[in-house]
Amino acid sequence: MLLALFVLIVGFVLLMRGADVLVDGAVALSRRVHIPEIIIGLTVVAMGTSAPEAAVSIIGVLSGANGISIGNIIGSNIANILLILGVSACIYPIVAARNTVRFEIPFVVFITCVLGWLGVTYGEINRGGATVLIALFIVFLGYLFATSKTTDLQEMSPENISGIHICVMIGAGLAALVFGSNMIIKSASVIATAVGMSQRAIGLTIVALGTSLPELSTCISAAIKKKSDLVFGNIIGSNIFNILFVLGISGIVGTMDFEPKFITDTIVATGVAVLLWLITLRNYKLIRWAGVLFVLLYVVYIAFVVM
Repeated sequence: MLLALFVLIVGFVLLMRGADVLVDGAVALSRRVHIPEIIIGLTVVAMGTSAPEAAVSIIGVLSGANGISIGNIIGSNIANILLILGVSACIYPIVAARNTVRFEIPFVVFITCVLGWLGVTYGEINRGGATVLIALFIVFLGYLFATSKTTDLQEMSPENISGIHICVMIGAGLAALVFGSNMIIKSASVIATAVGMSQRAIGLTIVALGTSLPELSTCISAAIKKKSDLVFGNIIGSNIFNILFVLGISGIVGTMDFEPKFITDTIVATGVAVLLWLITLRNYKLIRWAGVLFVLLYVVYIAFVVM
């Protein structure tokens, strides 16, 4: 027990320090290459912080633990919006870019519905369904490319940090996030299995929350530094990456059974994305009362899954 506690502490230290370095590196990259921070958040930061979800889901498919693979992704996406955006908004009101509210959040709603439709219709995510998800991911990458060409950039002071230094910062930050989250996941999963939790419950709670820790750490650091674009870009980009790329690749590697209970979880994931869109639609902000509401809803959801 003492060893597990030590591993947890080391994991959290790595997470917090890695997140701080990653955010600084992402901001430096944005300034150096003159790309909006929201695009950096939707790509480099989002895909990097989603590395644990990708590793857990693919390994889960290869080892036959399909319940953990799908539960991990659905649970992570719910945690990203309710817990991570909620906590970030409690720290500092998060401002959403116009494109994020008009296109990217509705796109999250759409692809979550697509995932639910594939699961209900076929009872599994097979290679055919996975191909659909990968195709949508390619469409999203095309949208990002077009957006990066048309977005008006605000005047930013040039970044004096060298390109190599920026790459080292981003690489070191991502490595610390991955290693730290793995330490926490392994310790928590052993404890959860010992008390008799099911694969679905472990995937939706312990593993999902554990693999979302990089996003949580990064968003808290970005919120403290008042980098709203990185917060929203990280979360929305991670949710899109999780469903389209991670489940797409996992479905190509091997067929994943879509348990009937996942239908409820997918409805919840769709509902929280719609709630986020409705709250930000009016003034493009996620303020503190909404953050508190999101965190409370996440606590209720976790209690529902565990009970």
